[in-house]
Amino acid sequence: MTPTKSLNTRKAQLVSFGLGQHFVSPRKARDKRKTQTLVELPGAELKRRRLLAQIQRLLDHAPPQTGTSHCTVLGDHAGGINHTSILDDLEFTGTDIETSEETVSDKPADLGRNPHKRRILPDNPTNMLYENWRKLIPTLVEPQLKYHARTIGQGLEKTYKVISACATLTCAQKKTSLLCLFFDSNLPQALLHHGLFPTAPSQPRMAVSVDLLSFYRALFERSCDAINALASALKTHYSRRGFQVTDSQGDVVQEPFRRGLGYAVQWYDVLQVEIERQVDAGLQRSRDYVASHRPPPPPTVTNEESLTSTVLHFGRCAPLIAQRCPACFGGTLYGRPVDQGGDIHVATDGNFHHRHRRSAGDCPRFYEPTYFLSKQFVDAVGHRIDAQRKQPPKLRTSLVPDEAIDQCESAYEAADGKKQKAAMDSFDDTGIMALICRHDIPLFFANIDSPGEQQKYSVALIEHLFTLLPPQATVVTLYDVGCVLARSLSKFEILPPEVVSRLRFATTAMHAYGHEWACQLVHNPRICIGLGLSDGEGTERLWSRFVRLIGVERSSSRQRRLWLIDRQATAIGSEMKADLGDWIRRRLNRGIKAQGSAALDIIDRCETSVDDLQAQWADQRQAQLSIRAHAPARLRKELDTVLALQADLDASERALQTTRTMLEKETASNDTLDALESLQRGHDRLMTKVEALYSSLNVHDRFPELNGVSLDFVRVLLMTHDLKINIRKRAIASFFEWDKLDRAVGGSHQALGTKLHQHTRKAIAKRQPALMTA
Repeated sequence: MTPTKSLNTRKAQLVSFGLGQHFVSPRKARDKRKTQTLVELPGAELKRRRLLAQIQRLLDHAPPQTGTSHCTVLGDHAGGINHTSILDDLEFTGTDIETSEETVSDKPADLGRNPHKRRILPDNPTNMLYENWRKLIPTLVEPQLKYHARTIGQGLEKTYKVISACATLTCAQKKTSLLCLFFDSNLPQALLHHGLFPTAPSQPRMAVSVDLLSFYRALFERSCDAINALASALKTHYSRRGFQVTDSQGDVVQEPFRRGLGYAVQWYDVLQVEIERQVDAGLQRSRDYVASHRPPPPPTVTNEESLTSTVLHFGRCAPLIAQRCPACFGGTLYGRPVDQGGDIHVATDGNFHHRHRRSAGDCPRFYEPTYFLSKQFVDAVGHRIDAQRKQPPKLRTSLVPDEAIDQCESAYEAADGKKQKAAMDSFDDTGIMALICRHDIPLFFANIDSPGEQQKYSVALIEHLFTLLPPQATVVTLYDVGCVLARSLSKFEILPPEVVSRLRFATTAMHAYGHEWACQLVHNPRICIGLGLSDGEGTERLWSRFVRLIGVERSSSRQRRLWLIDRQATAIGSEMKADLGDWIRRRLNRGIKAQGSAALDIIDRCETSVDDLQAQWADQRQAQLSIRAHAPARLRKELDTVLALQADLDASERALQTTRTMLEKETASNDTLDALESLQRGHDRLMTKVEALYSSLNVHDRFPELNGVSLDFVRVLLMTHDLKINIRKRAIASFFEWDKLDRAVGGSHQALGTKLHQHTRKAIAKRQPALMTA
């Protein structure tokens, strides 16, 4: 008997030539519990009943009812079960709400559509759920106030086994057997009476402690939106204590609290906002009543504190901004000129980190932001700006030459509204624009939905601010590119003249030193009179506090993103308003007192009177703001064009002379000589036009001392001027490097170290030949 070969060894295996056979990994057998268990799809019965109802209406020739909700259909066939209970069931069993999208849609199913495509817009059940919440919230105000008044300053109440509207549970009980047909419309109010907030507007399956929601609300103000972390922590906590949430089949629910807890947190905050709104409305009615019984103040008051007496007018700001910063908007006298500092200092800036992904979708509107301007208002301002830019610019007299502002505009990205700072195919909201007061308290926001930082956002914020101020109030706005925005408002009628006359722009302190010196003379807050220590950098400090929201905003819905930013701004504003006293004290001690003493010491060491210093500064400012200080740059460009044309004409002149010499040596016909004379006359006419073009540059009018100087010599003078500036820059840089070495050797600063010392020496040696030959 021939022994069979074992295929377990490598040599016994079959061998094939060429590329060989293609082997596929065996398919793993699936779990029988998943493949052989009958599963009832959520919403399948709902879809079947809806289709049966539609067929019945068609058979009865009944006209279709527009706007009929799914709750009505369910009420006809399922004994009054509404869709919110279905949502609660899905939430309780851990099923994602998007799974019911196809089953409840009124549109026919699209066979080519991917059933697993993410829904980015709210569907009808979601709109219905949010509408029920909005109707429920006003009815919960009174129970919440009563619970808060009953429990403030007290220990946690014990939740009774029997939840009843009876506060004492001592009423006489009577048992009667009867059939009750009732609607549990008071269930949320009864839950809230006992300190529990429902997770659904009707037929809730879970309720959350009001004290836990209040604690989370305070935690949210300090950290960020952390619903997932809180839900996971609660599940872990209850699991460790032996409590597991299971479904009807006895299986453990993976995320039993996330959706319900998210709804509870969101709508509990909406409830608190509604309570605050009603309280503020009551307080404002009381203030108006008190103000109506006060004697009228004098219309004007003369201010004798300034160098020139000014007339201040009585007025009051709108209660909205007066409550946000009483130090800025709580006064009653307005009308301080803008060249003396104005009445109010604000700052504005944009941030493109707070984006929103288009794929994150949106939810129904559930909250009215108190800080954000409406999109309709911002877009209307943008349309007005576009329409005005098509008109011819107005005649104006600018303090800063346009050449300097052009260089500032090209140096900063914020001035380029067309520069794309975010991919619009991935993001539908690309950032936010903030307006804050001089105490860094946020006032308003504008949602940026364009690729770049367009002027419509800052103009909309400023225009909205002026609608809340008295008609005589003056405002100084600090902005990164305030010089560019000020020129736009002076060239085009973007804002009304009565607003522009009461508005002044300045650059922020940190960005001011990147602007041209002529721009700094007018817009630098450290040089402007009356701005004091206002630096305009409060927006950067605000962005640092908003940084924890960036990751959450991108994956939240668009409405929830606005809610997150608005609620964080409210918390930050309340905290900073409470800290106003300490803020002012710190500025008085560290700012005015310390910096004022240091400035007086410097003036004393100068041994020059203050009047002489002010006179010298005025002369320097006038000279450096004149048009002649910026004329060489523009004149050089014009002269280069004229000189290039002059060089071409000189070349043609030499060609004509060469041709004339050759023709005179030989016998040329009369026609050839006539053509040559015609070319010479045309060349002379061109030379005359070039001279007229040079005269039109008005070099002698701008610089009378250059009268009679040739064109080439003027060009040499301009080149010498540029060379002088370059030599000065290089010399100053070299002086700074030598000064750094000298201070390190003298012990004034820390030692440079061998490596840094060698680098500095090499840099000096490298630049020295260029400095000597310049």
